[in-house]
Amino acid sequence: MLFNSYLFILIFMPLCLIGYFGLNRLNQKKLAMIYLLGMSLWFYGYFNPKYLVIISISIMANYLLYQIMMRVGGRMLRRMIFISGIAANIALLVYFKYTDFFISTVNSIADTDFSLLHITLPLGISFFTFQQISFLVDTYRKEVPVYDFVEYACFVTYFPQLIAGPIVTHDELIPQFRDNTKKHLNWENFSKGMYLFVLGLAKKVLVADTFGKVANIGFADVSALDSTNAIITMLSYTFQLYFDFSGYCDMAIGLGKMMNIDLPLNFNSPYKALTIVDFWKRWHMTLTRFFTKYIYIPLGGSWHGERRTYINTFLVFLISGFWHGAGFTFILWGIGHGVFFILTKKFHKRFSSLHPALNWIITFGFVNIMWVFFRASSVSDALVLLNRIAAFDFGPVFRSIVSCFDLPEITLLLDLFPVQALYPNILLLGAFLLALFCVLGTDNAFEKMRKFVPSAGRYLITVILLVWCISSFSGVSTFLYFNF
Repeated sequence: MLFNSYLFILIFMPLCLIGYFGLNRLNQKKLAMIYLLGMSLWFYGYFNPKYLVIISISIMANYLLYQIMMRVGGRMLRRMIFISGIAANIALLVYFKYTDFFISTVNSIADTDFSLLHITLPLGISFFTFQQISFLVDTYRKEVPVYDFVEYACFVTYFPQLIAGPIVTHDELIPQFRDNTKKHLNWENFSKGMYLFVLGLAKKVLVADTFGKVANIGFADVSALDSTNAIITMLSYTFQLYFDFSGYCDMAIGLGKMMNIDLPLNFNSPYKALTIVDFWKRWHMTLTRFFTKYIYIPLGGSWHGERRTYINTFLVFLISGFWHGAGFTFILWGIGHGVFFILTKKFHKRFSSLHPALNWIITFGFVNIMWVFFRASSVSDALVLLNRIAAFDFGPVFRSIVSCFDLPEITLLLDLFPVQALYPNILLLGAFLLALFCVLGTDNAFEKMRKFVPSAGRYLITVILLVWCISSFSGVSTFLYFNF
């Protein structure tokens, strides 16, 4: 089920909130948790009921491993159970996400002809698998208290963060489920949450999907692009991914806030970063936290000298690239970020001596180039697009690209003025400038929540944006991070 759908906004969300708070008001706290679990499973299974089998088996198996580790006293036996559990989770992820990639790679290298299995990737499997791996690690470290099955299942399946994060830990979520002060409707929290949810919805529906149309046109045939349209294509995907993921994170945090649940910040204005090190403190923050806590530190972190630190850093970025997708484009994306991250650390004094504006240009330019590999269907397509940019072969903007910004709501207003007739690319230019302003000059979700004060103006903005978004649902698309 999509956040940006009639079903979710008009049926699922009201039923979920009314049922959850209604049962708690009747002092049926356990039943309220079961209801929340059922609603979360409906949310997940709506895409494909078969997914429910996979996530249910995963939840039951991991909870059983948790129960066994909590009861077993011998260190060696606990260690064996722990390793088996981690291996099983990784094997599940590898099977669904990477089997066809491995088969195609073997076919290419060994000139074999093994048939691809065409396995459908269950939505959110990377997220709920990582969440359960973190739970098993904390259990092995004896950092997990006693949880019942419903609490654990709700922790894994809690619908606002189930499909694309943030990746939460048990101690962030389950204590809030247990907190009786959070089980009743709080109008202040509801207002904050609804405001943030609608802003996120607008980012996705009105901004990300518009830029996405341009990116789809450009990446569909990169060989047909000149430098002008190649640059527009690259920047369009840069903004599409930003507003798509930022919108999802805002909606997830907003939904949680409506239910008095505080989810961790996952997106902190990453395009404001002046270095790639700062960028990775701002982009998908809970994923960075996971890799740091459960991969980088166990590898030795920065405790064994500079060389070992750089090796550990590189491995984390390599794994991050592979986690994002089964393809050499994602691997190169991870390698590129890892190398530049290490160089920035190595020569941090030189970078810090540069003017902040120059540092921003370097960082933003690098991120843009790497997003080309992230989006392209193949390494060759990515190289072709970058080659088109470097060719300095500038020409007019494709009419198909310009038309993507001819939103009926905007053109209706511009029809009153001759500006569009005189400057046919005015909407395109305005869209990019407005997007850049929003990226660099506006508050993120945390800042919005901290400064939020209910007012008639905010209520009006919320209603207008909500109606505008709902009226645009005919052309909705899934969130980009659903693919990872």
